[in-house]
Amino acid sequence: MPYNKTDELAINTIRTLAVDATAQANSGHPGAPMGMAPVAHVLFNKFMTFNPKNPKWLNRDRFVLSNGHGCMLQYSLLHLFGYKISIDDLKNFRQIDSITPGHPESHDTPGIEVTTGPLGQGFANAVGLAIAEKHTAAVFNKPGYELINNYTYAFFGDGCAMEGIASEAASMAGHLQLGNLIMVYDDNHISIDGDTKCAFTEDVMKRFEAYGWHTQHVEDGDSDLEGIEAAIKKAQEVKDKPSVIKLTTTIGFGSKLQGTGGVHGNPLKPDDIKSVKEKFGFDPEKTFVVPQEVYDMYHKHAADGAAAEQEWNQLLEKYGKEHGDLHKDLIRRQTRDLPEGWQKALPTYKPTDSAIASRKLSEAVLEAIHDVVPELISGSADLTGSNNTRWKKAVDFQPPNTGIGEWSGRYMRYGVREHAMAAVMNGLSAYGTIIPAGGTFLNFVSYAAGAVRLSALSHQRLIHVATHDSIGLGEDGATHQPIETLAHFRALPNCMVWRPADGNETSAAYYMALTSKTTPSILALTRQNLPQLEGSTLENGIKGGYVALEKEGADVTLVSTGSEVSLCLEAVKTLEEQGLKARVVSLPCWEVFDAQSKEYKLSVIPDGIPTLSVEVMSTLGWEKYSHEQFGLNRFGASGPYKDVYKKFEFTPEGVAKRAKLTVDFYKDVKPLRSPINRAFQQLI
Repeated sequence: MPYNKTDELAINTIRTLAVDATAQANSGHPGAPMGMAPVAHVLFNKFMTFNPKNPKWLNRDRFVLSNGHGCMLQYSLLHLFGYKISIDDLKNFRQIDSITPGHPESHDTPGIEVTTGPLGQGFANAVGLAIAEKHTAAVFNKPGYELINNYTYAFFGDGCAMEGIASEAASMAGHLQLGNLIMVYDDNHISIDGDTKCAFTEDVMKRFEAYGWHTQHVEDGDSDLEGIEAAIKKAQEVKDKPSVIKLTTTIGFGSKLQGTGGVHGNPLKPDDIKSVKEKFGFDPEKTFVVPQEVYDMYHKHAADGAAAEQEWNQLLEKYGKEHGDLHKDLIRRQTRDLPEGWQKALPTYKPTDSAIASRKLSEAVLEAIHDVVPELISGSADLTGSNNTRWKKAVDFQPPNTGIGEWSGRYMRYGVREHAMAAVMNGLSAYGTIIPAGGTFLNFVSYAAGAVRLSALSHQRLIHVATHDSIGLGEDGATHQPIETLAHFRALPNCMVWRPADGNETSAAYYMALTSKTTPSILALTRQNLPQLEGSTLENGIKGGYVALEKEGADVTLVSTGSEVSLCLEAVKTLEEQGLKARVVSLPCWEVFDAQSKEYKLSVIPDGIPTLSVEVMSTLGWEKYSHEQFGLNRFGASGPYKDVYKKFEFTPEGVAKRAKLTVDFYKDVKPLRSPINRAFQQLI
């Protein structure tokens, strides 16, 4: 059906809603919504299948706005198609406790797939969503039952194209031949600093061609609706490559400032708003106007989507009669519940078991649970042999025509792309059928910090397997030895940082990581062997902290994590020779320990006993749990790991020396309160 005046009216309605919302908030970015309204209209109304009444329908097409500052484009569309976003929600754009925040947040707003805003992140999320569709389809689709066949669409702008994470993710998508991924590049030549000729003059399409993408160019993105439609249709026909459509648009189309940086991130002035509305045939005295025929057009498409879901549900019901186990698995995965009894497969250890590096203990967990947790997909950023993230019978996720894997494969070869790996995992998690785990050195999780932050903000369940967790990695030296990394990620809200001290704690970390449906986890794991501890159990570990060694009449509490717990236990013997009694606490996860009752926490770190923390990292944050801190507030050193530990006095003698100083310093402090007992404790 040819485009008509109603299509034009709908496009201009999107534009004026963006103008009104940013003006009312006196904040926001009207330029991108005004420029991209035509392609958004064509895509949502002509191509995308979705049901606003059930935003979580599994086989819906996914849409990602990587240039998330233009979110009034997406909020307007969601309102117009009938999602639970009212006109009042648009009026409350960027206001406290509204569901229309300044950048899209998936946990706040129905219809938002992933949280975007930091540029390039949504681009990589979209790659993850496309990978998830490919994998889920390969696992569950059967002859006569094409249950999973959705597309992932994404918009991105010049800012995203400049960000390194987009390049990493684009390279990965090209290698993986993701024909279910279609992106639109908003080529408007404007960034915050003005015309992109000041900083960004490359041929973006040649770059994408080199990555293995199918590329097209629609030169008139402002009005060539037929050209936009034809380009998307052609992209859908390409099955062995991801597609990018370069769409040349005018930012702020219709504004007196159109085509300039002035319309990028500032609301329009009153006279400009009046001019825009008159140009588009709207009453300049009225705001947030939606003509009924626009609602009618979009609601018809929404009804088609609801009918598509109903038809899909009937197919799913029929599928269940022929493929009962797969049907149950698919239904279960969407609840984010794990298979019943899966935790019985977790390895447990006795103190008499041999010393093992926690990266190998992690590998043992993956080996033990991969069959009973089929949604778990592992991977590594080119460090498989070091991270120990691949179980023995794992099959790689690769295009079948490569001969090196299958779409149903559960091992991701992320390449040396830590940042993209983390953001792709956000997309994998957001799809709803996968729990992703990805490995790199702990130090290089810092490369991925932007994506890790969005994992926490958007409540994604995923696991970073972060090995080589300290100066214990030895010879690679200070460039690879994390110092500040744990302090950084421990400070991140809604992120579990685990540093297990032995096998039972490692299993506990995986138990919590997998059962926490809305929280990402970082597992900091050793290269060196660790002994199995006397007081360690799975039940103790899942509390985030517990007493590893109790001593009646103790003079000092040593509180520690990871490889330093066994070091503290050795120091106990040295202290005994000096006439001092020490108790030892293992604190593998601060976030989880903090969630325990005050009574429990005080039983672990009680009043009346001075506490010394011991960890070969920055001491920042340890004041929450200890009176004094023994750590490493400088960079590490290159050498055999035992020699590096000796250099910085992380030996039984070094710990004992500082423990004695702690006892001496606090001996006359009466009463001595536990660090747990703080003034604001009742507010936490």
